[in-house]
Amino acid sequence: MSEEGPGSARDDAWFEALFRAHATAVFRYLVRRGAGDDAQDLAADVLATAWRRREDVPEGAELPWLYRTAAYVLANHRRKGRPVPVAEVSDEVDDASPEQLAVVDDEVRGVLAALSPRDRRILLLHAWEGLDGDGLAAVLGISRGGADAALSRARARLRAAWAARDDVPAG
Repeated sequence: MSEEGPGSARDDAWFEALFRAHATAVFRYLVRRGAGDDAQDLAADVLATAWRRREDVPEGAELPWLYRTAAYVLANHRRKGRPVPVAEVSDEVDDASPEQLAVVDDEVRGVLAALSPRDRRILLLHAWEGLDGDGLAAVLGISRGGADAALSRARARLRAAWAARDDVPAG
């Protein structure tokens, strides 16, 4: 049996399966991170990187690898000085009044802003992307135990920051 080289039918099938399974998730990841109109191009860059580095993409952990690559691609994009639009507010209907939603949204943003960039990233990867355990570890480039501990610490700091917003000194 002959060994298949780069660009073989097996590689093509692998990439097609990767694309079908994860292209939309990568695109959404980039949109949520503020890539806006550039998200589609950046997602294509991420997938092109996966193709070039297909031997480095861990089997069974493709999506975390793609998310980590997307974070690097987006960081490089931002370093180039292109304007990155602010994420839009969701149009979803909620029972709360617009005023209540605005107050809560501001409070959540304020509490998240009080956290370190690493804690924010960990919490958002967990909440938005559904990553924990091995997936979170792969994206962060740390061990599973380290990822679990980092998520636990980030949650604790989030709880503390949320509680601190209610600690208004009596005047």
